[in-house]
Amino acid sequence: MNEDQENQYTKRTQKDYSYSFKLQVVDEVERGEIGITAARLKYGIQGHGTIRTWIRKYGNLDWDNKSDLKMGKTPEQKLLELEQKVLLLEKQKASLEKQLYVTDKKAIFFDMMIDIAEDEFNIPIRKKSLPKQLTNSKKKKK
Repeated sequence: MNEDQENQYTKRTQKDYSYSFKLQVVDEVERGEIGITAARLKYGIQGHGTIRTWIRKYGNLDWDNKSDLKMGKTPEQKLLELEQKVLLLEKQKASLEKQLYVTDKKAIFFDMMIDIAEDEFNIPIRKKSLPKQLTNSKKKKK
């Protein structure tokens, strides 16, 4: 029975975690959304010092000196951050384009409904007069 348990258990190493996963965990901890122990339990990270090591390697804060001075990012970190921002902006753009498409279709649909209602009931629904300010200014010019 012990042999079965030993065969099922595989020790994880830092190589098992992707770079983006490490950055995500470090970002959550640095923003204060979650503590180190809670992050370890949430993501199933076995080592107690693993996340601390990631924070020292990939984090923005100087945790060794416990100061809020930001450490410079490596070009790879900057590139990954920019790539993630680009992906997020592309998703937002696609969502907004879809909303714009739906809104345009609704506007066309409502215009058609008003046209049909005007024809059916022989009543003007759309306001065809000018606003008061424009009519007052036109009277003054004459």
